[in-house]
Amino acid sequence: MRASDAERERIAELLREAVAEGRLDMDEFDQRLEAAYKARTHRELEPLVQDLPAPGSTVAPVGSSAPAPLRGSAADWPARIGGNATSKGAFAFWGGFNRKGRWTVGRTFTAFAMWGGGEIDLREANFEDREIVIRCFTIMGGLHVTAPPELNVEVRGIGIMGGFGEGSNDEGEPAPDAPQVRITGFALMGGVGVERKRTKAERRRLKEAKEAELEARRRRELERPDSGTDGRADGGTDGGGRKEL
Repeated sequence: MRASDAERERIAELLREAVAEGRLDMDEFDQRLEAAYKARTHRELEPLVQDLPAPGSTVAPVGSSAPAPLRGSAADWPARIGGNATSKGAFAFWGGFNRKGRWTVGRTFTAFAMWGGGEIDLREANFEDREIVIRCFTIMGGLHVTAPPELNVEVRGIGIMGGFGEGSNDEGEPAPDAPQVRITGFALMGGVGVERKRTKAERRRLKEAKEAELEARRRRELERPDSGTDGRADGGTDGGGRKEL
């Protein structure tokens, strides 16, 4: 069956996500992306993503009308849910704490900071359960929660002579199979902030993937038959010895 432009673009999106997750190196990404845009049939498209998992461990059919979902740092959410919690709370008094990198968030996680601060980074974390409650309490201190754009986050906190809020999410949409994280608590003369952003490594991979895609597209444009000249160099003759203006 002949492939459409939309189907080729969905395969390209899956390849971009794969290189962002480190599943493909840049050379292989470049080769597959070029092959995707040159493909004319489903038979040519399907092998390009057969070895790449999509959300839920399945690859979206090439002929599906739904766009390929963004994955980024939220790849393989089912594998990140379950297991024993490595931390269920944190405390800071005239000091600070942080929870970041590979760790497992407890079903209920309680953070408290007084005259101090704390950082809770969920971008590479695993989760004890699909529903997580993070309780943040601060008195004349600050707590900062960083979440990946694809995580489902609900903020319900109170600020008293302080702030308790969430920034905008301009980098992606929550994934339907991602955990549901509810952030509650209060800030008294202090602040609790929730930010959504990707890790530096992931942003760098996405940037490199985009640059590689633009370069591949530029080469395809140069290789198109109608992108060059008609065979005569500028300033050449028209065959009769007369210089063409």
